[in-house]
Amino acid sequence: MPTYVVHATHGRLTAQHKEAIASEITRAHSKATGAQGFFAQVIFNEISAGCHFMGGKRIETDQIFVHGQIRAGRTKEQKRALLDDIVNSIAVATKMEKRYLWAYLAELPPSQMVEYGQVLPEPGEEDSWLQSLSEEDRDYLLSFAKR
Repeated sequence: MPTYVVHATHGRLTAQHKEAIASEITRAHSKATGAQGFFAQVIFNEISAGCHFMGGKRIETDQIFVHGQIRAGRTKEQKRALLDDIVNSIAVATKMEKRYLWAYLAELPPSQMVEYGQVLPEPGEEDSWLQSLSEEDRDYLLSFAKR
């Protein structure tokens, strides 16, 4: 699963912001890659006051960082569209200026990732991978598509 970890200044994101950001990242990932949305997961972490420095100086402004780990095999254009979409949608959802939003993608070869006890498929082979899962695991994963 692509995993997106969102780090934000403590107290910056409300529950509604988190829901909107998770929904938008999932939508952006599916749009850019063609993968089903239920494969994407979004995790939120807060940065405590006094724990963020740049150039050796403490940052006093709110910041949001998105670190996405995705399967390798996407085109440069897909990754650029994904990054642009993530930043633009978070700016809209939070009403933050883009200069305070940071986004990064890291690619991992599918052969180096295991989920549900199975090595992940190459991009485009998600359906056969999904069918290879046990019925219980497949039903659990598909339950997120129905939400």
